[in-house]
Amino acid sequence: MEKIVSYPLSIVYYFFFLLWLVIFHPIQWICYTFFGYNAHRLSVVYLNWFLVRTTHILGTTYDLKGLENIPEKKPIIIVANHQSLYDITTILWFLRKIHPKFISKIELGKGIPSVSYNLRHGGSALIDRKNPKQALPEIKKVAELINANNYSVVIFPEGTRSKTGTPKPFASSGLKMLYKFAPDAYFLPITINNSWKMTKFGSFPLGLGNSLHFQIHPAMKISDFSFEEIFDKTEKIIANSIKQT
Repeated sequence: MEKIVSYPLSIVYYFFFLLWLVIFHPIQWICYTFFGYNAHRLSVVYLNWFLVRTTHILGTTYDLKGLENIPEKKPIIIVANHQSLYDITTILWFLRKIHPKFISKIELGKGIPSVSYNLRHGGSALIDRKNPKQALPEIKKVAELINANNYSVVIFPEGTRSKTGTPKPFASSGLKMLYKFAPDAYFLPITINNSWKMTKFGSFPLGLGNSLHFQIHPAMKISDFSFEEIFDKTEKIIANSIKQT
């Protein structure tokens, strides 16, 4: 029954989702070209407000706990499990005050209205996962950016989305580069639950009535740990809070 009801609601949702992307693409360009970084960032914030609110058409709700664990005026490396694209819009809106950037695959840097433009001009790293000579300098650049400006960067160390919520092993290479080149940063583990249920039927139709839970765990100053210690600790904290139901 849920799947049948979801067909018309998903059509309405995707109409507005694509509409916001198309509308905000020239807005982003104007903001970045004529008014600079801060204006562009605000345009992205408002875009993601619309994207998050549009999911209410599907009955989606959001529950974020642990916002008090976010360090103030510090560079932050957000480490999270990855279940769907709705992880990204949620983080961009609810964690907007810490200027989140992303470690993203290079293919997303072109062809998608608003999304590609923001990835290319908003400070994120676009990496070719098959080419370390290209990927590592990109990650180094974003690490130095957040370290110098007290911004944040989001990395999903699983490398790909979990379609069932079951966590995959974390890869260490990207985190190791961020650890090395953002020495003043904090690791901020975030566990995401139920986001995968948005796409449990695939991209169409979408899941209905889901409550997306984001648990923000206490931050860890990376200079207090060796990389091996903080990597292992971060993965265990995130994995132990994933609810596989």
